[in-house]
Amino acid sequence: MRILFLTSEFPYPPYAGAPLRNFGLITGLAAEHEVWLLSFRAGALQETMQTPLHACCREIRTFPVPERGIADRLRDLILSERADLACRYDAPVFAGQLREWLEAVEFDLIQIENLEMAVFLPIIKATRPDVPILYDAHNAEYALQERIYQTERGALSRLPGAAYSYVQARRIRRLEYAVCRQVDYIVAVSDTDATLLRRLGCQTPIAVVPNGILSDRYDRPDTAGVTLESVALVFTGKMDYRPNVDATLWFAEEVLPLIRHELSDAHFYVVGQSPHPRLDVLRGRAGITLTGLVPDVLPFLQAASTFVVPLRIGSGTRLKVLEAMAAGCPIVSTRTGAEGLYVTDGRELLLADTAKEFAQAVVRLHREPEQARQLGLEARRFVRERYDWSVLLPRLIQVYKELGLV
Repeated sequence: MRILFLTSEFPYPPYAGAPLRNFGLITGLAAEHEVWLLSFRAGALQETMQTPLHACCREIRTFPVPERGIADRLRDLILSERADLACRYDAPVFAGQLREWLEAVEFDLIQIENLEMAVFLPIIKATRPDVPILYDAHNAEYALQERIYQTERGALSRLPGAAYSYVQARRIRRLEYAVCRQVDYIVAVSDTDATLLRRLGCQTPIAVVPNGILSDRYDRPDTAGVTLESVALVFTGKMDYRPNVDATLWFAEEVLPLIRHELSDAHFYVVGQSPHPRLDVLRGRAGITLTGLVPDVLPFLQAASTFVVPLRIGSGTRLKVLEAMAAGCPIVSTRTGAEGLYVTDGRELLLADTAKEFAQAVVRLHREPEQARQLGLEARRFVRERYDWSVLLPRLIQVYKELGLV
């Protein structure tokens, strides 16, 4: 089968979120199918750069992410009814390459990763209306914006962001409904997300293929390890992503002081690229390090005393949690942070939603190392049995069968 993937981020290096999911999907499928990848690239990534994806894909083309500043976003917010994410990747050069491939190559399936890539649906429909389209919904995006609005509307300083999310939630709901009606099949990453997408009202079939990882990677000892403080609390992710920014600030302001009252050498490591300017207030503060982009998160996971997931906003499932589980980290998470994963509080991780409960859980794990060790062992077993791509890919293949493709 010949599959064309459209992705908004190049799936390498697979360090967080969408790249992790897409890397697992593509490398797994390429073992038996012919995969073509059309993607945007960001930062220092070059068109000529060779990656493991180049060894398994038939063809890869990447284009720079279109430049879009605050003025552009304000213009679209005021003068149009389009959702912001529908405007982010509207690039003529990308569209031209897509049209060229569609006209020249007999694809069996086009797989759209993330709602942002739905901007290219009109080209697909006009050029190859006969080719089935699968929409892989990494989040129920309208619900994510609704949660951001609910979380931020209570803080005076965050009212502009809350108002923005209020508007975007309604626009995205319309966009998601339209996209779900136009595609042939939808894949959601959790039962919760599948329910949220069904509430849009379209009749397109939906299957659940959870986020997964290549768990063997997290077993290897890392020779380029890092040295952290003895009580190292690690949080990973893209640090310009609003839910991660909110989580970092909440933990630093509300939770960490309670922990450091009991464990004075506790240190919070915020590991991830592009820290948002809102996080600048944490720079130089005792007990906090913002690493920025790191070559690999694995050494930080292996050196962590506890992996913390203080998310209060979210949709989909958190790949950061799966990574920490595969590395055998003891984990403390909010219920939002663990949403969509079939975990049991006290078996694979500890769940806590208030600042006091979260701090108490972290302190307890430090003072009860045997419980921390057992949580790590159970977490590793859990992710291998339920969230390794070797277990999850057959679910996607079943979707292809229902489409009559294999």
